[in-house]
Amino acid sequence: MDPLALTLIELGAVVFCLGLLARLAGRIGMSPIPLYLLGGLAFGAGGIIKLEGMHEFAHLSGEIGVILLLLMLGLEYTAAELFTGLRRSWQAGVLDLVLNFLPGAGLALLLGWGGVGAMVMGGVTYISSSGIAAKVITDLGRLGNRETPVVLSILVFEDLAMAVYLPILTAMLAGVSFLGGLTTVGVALAVVSLVLMIALRHGHRVSKAVHSENSEVFLLNVLGAALLVAGLASAMQVSAAVGAFMLGIAISGATAHNATRILEPLRDLFAAIFFVAFGLNTDPTSIPPVLGWALVLALITAATKMATGVWAAKRVGIARPGRFRAGATLIARGEFSIVIAGLALASGAIPDELAALATAYVLIMAVVGPLAARYVEPLVKTALPPAGIVAKA
Repeated sequence: MDPLALTLIELGAVVFCLGLLARLAGRIGMSPIPLYLLGGLAFGAGGIIKLEGMHEFAHLSGEIGVILLLLMLGLEYTAAELFTGLRRSWQAGVLDLVLNFLPGAGLALLLGWGGVGAMVMGGVTYISSSGIAAKVITDLGRLGNRETPVVLSILVFEDLAMAVYLPILTAMLAGVSFLGGLTTVGVALAVVSLVLMIALRHGHRVSKAVHSENSEVFLLNVLGAALLVAGLASAMQVSAAVGAFMLGIAISGATAHNATRILEPLRDLFAAIFFVAFGLNTDPTSIPPVLGWALVLALITAATKMATGVWAAKRVGIARPGRFRAGATLIARGEFSIVIAGLALASGAIPDELAALATAYVLIMAVVGPLAARYVEPLVKTALPPAGIVAKA
């Protein structure tokens, strides 16, 4: 069959099935993310039916989906609100790093994978999925909740930490000198600082540059700017997600509101394809040999992420249900963890077992995370007695 025809047929079938899965998820009152992931797993490498024609499109579309998710999260907040949140939550960010990096690093050392393996697995277990967290917050209608800024502050801290971590990891995998690694980190930090300064001081100019009364022009301006900034950030060893998030923060006022409205359908489409693409790239046959360790690691790091969110939300006076919602939203791992494992696997510096463990772990957490976020509040209210007089959730 003609490759273009095959791609169109597969893409059409996948998008149609995504609509059916989203409808099913809505009827049973849950986020569609787990169904998207399992659907991709069923039709990827080693699945029931392997889709041959849409892998390249799915990969690029998935990247665009993450960019749009983070862009629209940024549109909800101003630069001043971001700085306030980071000042309040930097302690939680440090706690998050310690509690969630150590389990993965420790297991890698226990299994004899050495310092490089420990660095890789520590990153895999540390970083929450910004894309899944953003989708969960939106699906469950929690953008206006008091705990949401706390969650976003921790996610931003993690993404900024990745600006330091990824250059160091890349240098370790490539055997680059210590001085060369420091140079790469310095460039990444300088880029992040520049973007923050522009967002804080010149946000009104950014809004004016992308704004238009014509909806077609406005859509093209905002989408083009988001992809451009994300690409430039990625080229400078900074997360594309960070770049998109910062652009969203720089856009404010009525421009931000209109951008949210006009981008929402695109975000939903490309975000759904992102989660399917994740499943398509996972071979189910690689999971059983490492499933036991993946489950142990998932149990430990779900608890440590929950502890991080609960502690951070409690510090700013949020009531018990909001604390547990914050913790559960952070549980999912996804795009960043897969990027880390992929870099390591491509370098040839780690054993294949580590890549399989990372894949199994992320798949478990990507499914468990949205479910935990959806059901944690009723479970907490059922299991725990009233907590006296606390701040409003």
